[in-house]
Amino acid sequence: MAQWEAPESFAEYVRDRHRELLRFATALTGSRSAADDLVQDALERVGLRWHRIASDDPEGYVRRIIINRHLNLLRFRRRERLVPDPPERPVAAPTEQPDLRAVLALLPRRQRTAVVLRYYLDHSDVEIAALMGISASAVRSNLSRALARLRPLVVDAVEQQGVGHVVR
Repeated sequence: MAQWEAPESFAEYVRDRHRELLRFATALTGSRSAADDLVQDALERVGLRWHRIASDDPEGYVRRIIINRHLNLLRFRRRERLVPDPPERPVAAPTEQPDLRAVLALLPRRQRTAVVLRYYLDHSDVEIAALMGISASAVRSNLSRALARLRPLVVDAVEQQGVGHVVR
């Protein structure tokens, strides 16, 4: 098998952007190991096509690969296993402040992706729609549903801390 050697411009891009791409993927997945896999896969795909995309927008291309692979993760990695009895799940004690990753993990993949793109990367509806391959109205719908689901968790956490009055 022939060994591929990265062009210097690609190696420089990876050195400059790897940490931010990993942070972005971790926000999407809620898992550092899953984020590592997504970023590695995206950079591998981009590296092989670097000569074609280096002059365009490599950042958008890499993020699009990360988003697409994340949204399709169930199809590639998850398999249902039928068991005779469902496993018992312990009830966790409430914490004083919800962990952001745990809260985001409660959302379906599309809603979580829309929330991360909007509030983590500050993208507009149109930009999110282009990245996710859906319409701008579907982006707004996903964001609305996600915020409706997250709002009670945040309100409960604030009330438990006794911060003050929260408008519902």
